[in-house]
Amino acid sequence: MRSSFQYKNLIRQIEEGNKLLAILIDPEKFDITTSEKFLKIIPKQTTHLFLGGSTVPEKLMERLIDSLRMHTKLPLIIFPGAASQISEKADALLFLSLVSGNNPEYLIGQQKAGAAQLLKSKLEVIPTGYLLIDGGSESAVANVTNTLPMPQSNIEGIVHTALAAELMGAKSIYLEAGSGANIPVSAQVINAVKQVLTIPLIVGGGIRTAEQKKLSYDAGANMVVMGTVFEA
Repeated sequence: MRSSFQYKNLIRQIEEGNKLLAILIDPEKFDITTSEKFLKIIPKQTTHLFLGGSTVPEKLMERLIDSLRMHTKLPLIIFPGAASQISEKADALLFLSLVSGNNPEYLIGQQKAGAAQLLKSKLEVIPTGYLLIDGGSESAVANVTNTLPMPQSNIEGIVHTALAAELMGAKSIYLEAGSGANIPVSAQVINAVKQVLTIPLIVGGGIRTAEQKKLSYDAGANMVVMGTVFEA
C-alpha cells in the first residue's frame, strides 16, 4: 500500500498554523560535495527539501538524495521536470500536471511515463496542479514545456485553473513564477487562489528575501519555495 505519511504530516502542520518552507535544489546545478555545508546555511525554519529541475541527467537525482540523506532528516520531495527524475530513494513525489498550459506532453504525457515507473512502487505520490505564472522573465519551465505562463493580471483565469485542478483530484496547488523570476507571484494572485481552495497552496519562483516570503505567507501561501540563493 502506498504511504501518505508526508501529505498527512503536511496537512497536520498547516492545521497547527505552521508556515512551511521548502528549499529547491536543482541536481544539475548543485555540487553534492558541499551538501553538509549547504544544509548548515539554509534557513532554520526550513521544513522540506524539494529536488528537481527542468533537465536532470540520469542517476544524478539518486546521487543527490544519497548525499543529502547523510546530513539531514528533512523530507526529500521530488519536484520533477520529467518522469526520468523519479527516484525510489525520495520520501515523496509531487506528481505534477502543468494545468496552466496546453501541451499534452506535460498535462498527461509525462504523467503516463511516470505512472509506468510507479506501478509497483511504494513511493508516496502527491497529485499537484502546477500553474506557471509570468514572473517577468523567460523561464526554463516555459522553454522546456513549450508553454506560455499565465499573466498575473489574469487573476480570474488563474483562480479557475487552480480550482479546476482541485476538482479533478489534485491534493495541492503550486503557483510557480519560474526559476530566476524577476517578479514573484503577487499577493493578489495568491490571495484570490487561496480563497477557493481547500487543499494546500504552494508558492515559488523569485522569492529571495524574508520580506517576499512574508508577503506570500500573509497572502495565503501554506508553503513557500525558495531556491539555493536566498536572504532569510
